[in-house]
Amino acid sequence: MGNDISEVRADGTRRPLTREWVPEAPVALEFNGLSYAVMMATPADLEDFARGFALTEGLAQIPADITDIAAAETDKGWIVRSALAGLGIEKLTDRVRSRVAESSCGLCGIENLEAVARPLPPVPAHTSLDPQAIFTALGALRDHQPLTRRTGAAHAAAFCDEAGAIRTAREDVGRHNALDKLVGALAAAGEDPAAGFILSTARCSYEIVEKAVRAGATRLVTVSLPTSMAVDRAKEAGLTMWSLARDDSVLLVNDGSA
Repeated sequence: MGNDISEVRADGTRRPLTREWVPEAPVALEFNGLSYAVMMATPADLEDFARGFALTEGLAQIPADITDIAAAETDKGWIVRSALAGLGIEKLTDRVRSRVAESSCGLCGIENLEAVARPLPPVPAHTSLDPQAIFTALGALRDHQPLTRRTGAAHAAAFCDEAGAIRTAREDVGRHNALDKLVGALAAAGEDPAAGFILSTARCSYEIVEKAVRAGATRLVTVSLPTSMAVDRAKEAGLTMWSLARDDSVLLVNDGSA
């Protein structure tokens, strides 16, 4: 999708340009016929998105808990329908129930705060990561970002092996969505996130940390700095976290292998 625009320079000159905008659309996620969330996302790899979202949100404990994923485009956006089994069904119905009550319930805010502070599962024991692997992955990342190369406006999440080779990558306009798509793709392929590390172009918020931990990752690398809550959550769970990753330097924020 291209658009003719003008670039205006500081000296007052103009030149015509054609740019491609990153796709963004409402994507409704339905499980067992119940609407769970509507996300603004890039409508690609939507089966991976639904699978990864269910895993990182705790609706599915294992990939086999989510089946029959089907995406359909409507005149208002996209709907992704899935079948959910296992313990996540109770969480699904609780979420639907609480959404109905939120318009009149004064306690919902307190309940939501408690949900944010809920303990994460402990990260399994793991080895340290050679920083050279991070630099190798960073050097190769752009080759795995076709949407970013065309638009300059997409986030990426990549799964890298111990040497820094990128095995799988996904992109999306949303940083959380890119990670969910990656987790879903790994689950579909039977890849263990603990066998390597996750590289994300996102700002490292606490949600990125939580999604990585719930997906089974042990090591997370981000190109931007973390928030204070992200650091706290990583330390609580034992997640090894590297941030502000650049071509020649990276910060070891938390060493969960120690």
